[in-house]
Amino acid sequence: MSDKSNFTAEEWKTILSSPMLAGMAVTLADPSGLWGLMKEGFASARALVEAKADAGASKLVKAVVADFETSEGRTIAREGIKAELTGKSRAEQKQRVLDRLAQAGKILDAKAPQDAAAFKAWLQGVAEKVAEAASEGGTLGFGGVQVSEAEKATLADVSRALKAA
Repeated sequence: MSDKSNFTAEEWKTILSSPMLAGMAVTLADPSGLWGLMKEGFASARALVEAKADAGASKLVKAVVADFETSEGRTIAREGIKAELTGKSRAEQKQRVLDRLAQAGKILDAKAPQDAAAFKAWLQGVAEKVAEAASEGGTLGFGGVQVSEAEKATLADVSRALKAA
């Protein structure tokens, strides 16, 4: 079973930021307005809380969640993403997020092969929770669809980036 000690500091930063990236990919695909963005942000955070409470979650997932519980861990993840995305268009941001997820997938395959599939499945679950958090295309939160075509396409992009089974 893998944990933080299996990775270099730079690799861990990529792994640590990956749940945020999975949620951001979906949000960037089809921004939902202020309330939708809040719901999607809460869905991403709720995925971390659920993983903490899940007795079946892998040691690696638990290590990421534990780091997110610290101010230092959150800052490391946030600052890395901020540096990567500042000054980019939404399309460029989405591509960079997918590139970083692909990088996380490669690191997992190389350094934590026994945990890679479960961790990637968890990341896909984070993205799906974010996609389902707010309806798209309605007016003032009414109508629309639960998961837009752009979000569905991005969920597939996340899966391809991670090279998930």
